[in-house]
Amino acid sequence: MEALFGLGIGAVVLIVVVIIVAALLFGGLRTSIFFTVKTQENVIVERFGKFKKVARPGLNTKAPFIETTTKPISLRVQQLGVDIESKTKDNVFVNVPVAVQYVVGEDNVVDAYYRLANPEEQIRSYVFDTVRSALSSLTLDSAFESKDDIAHNVEQRLSQSMAAYGFRIVNTLVTDISPDSRVRDSMNSINAAQRDRVAAQSLAEADKIKRVTQAEADAEAMRLHGEGVAAQRKAIADGIAVQYERLSEVGISDSAEQLLMMTQYFDAMQEVARGGRSNVLFMPSNPGGLGEMMGEIRNTLFSAQANDRGTAMADEWEEQSAQEASRRAARARQQAQQQAQEAQQQVERSRQQSSQQQGHGQGQGRPRDLGQRAQQWVQDQQNRGIPPQPPHQP
Repeated sequence: MEALFGLGIGAVVLIVVVIIVAALLFGGLRTSIFFTVKTQENVIVERFGKFKKVARPGLNTKAPFIETTTKPISLRVQQLGVDIESKTKDNVFVNVPVAVQYVVGEDNVVDAYYRLANPEEQIRSYVFDTVRSALSSLTLDSAFESKDDIAHNVEQRLSQSMAAYGFRIVNTLVTDISPDSRVRDSMNSINAAQRDRVAAQSLAEADKIKRVTQAEADAEAMRLHGEGVAAQRKAIADGIAVQYERLSEVGISDSAEQLLMMTQYFDAMQEVARGGRSNVLFMPSNPGGLGEMMGEIRNTLFSAQANDRGTAMADEWEEQSAQEASRRAARARQQAQQQAQEAQQQVERSRQQSSQQQGHGQGQGRPRDLGQRAQQWVQDQQNRGIPPQPPHQP
């Protein structure tokens, strides 16, 4: 004891300090003073339950017994999945899964930890409200077309609301809009019917193009065939003309029509017999009946020509008769006008004579009577339609 007290109080204090430090470094007190924080994480240090500081990644210290640390706060991007069941404007219930990607800002760790007790529930509530409001104003077809618009609206509202709590919304995804299975089957049936209609229209258009092309090809083939037949007939006619001249030179005087008919008859018989598979029956079948057939054709042509000439002559006679009647009527009207003019001139002369006789002294009464008689006579003649003649004076 004397040796211990001989060391002095200072030595004793030093020994105690060394023991405490050793205990802290190698004992249980070490963990209550030193702690580490991982990358992309922050830890809040509290003293007696009050915020003290934010511990960043690395080695950090705290006062033992009076300071505590919270659970690590992640600074990584996190994703929250929300499944929403809602009704569209056309009363179709759909299931809309939404994925929200968010992150805690490094400068906003304190707000993110202290201001929201359950940030995921808060985000989920905002997503529910925004998506249901959007779907209530959209039909099912419009909702499928507006998936990106719905996601943008959710992201915009979440960003405005969660920024005050220290959270930053990175992205919002509407991954699907899933109606009831029966509705999906109906939509698939409608889509299949529409595609079938488009396919039918395409097939009909293709068939139309094919038919038009074939018709144009047939028309061109017929035109070329007609030109070929015309050239063939011209060549045949030229050959028959040469044959007719040669036959005439040797004294055979058959008509050109008979020679042409016989040539065409033998050509037709050759065409019918070609190949042995023809189902055409050529009438008449013997050359002897060819003359009768040609005579009938000639008589028919002559009858048609006679009918045409008779019709033309009848039309000409009718036209001449109409013209003659018109000329006679014109002459009659002209004669009537001339007679009326002559009668008027006679009346005027009678009036002039009466006026001259009235100028004499004693003979005034008789000429006046003569003028009145002349006027009365002319009037009677006109009423009876007789050309007026000057009356005889007594």
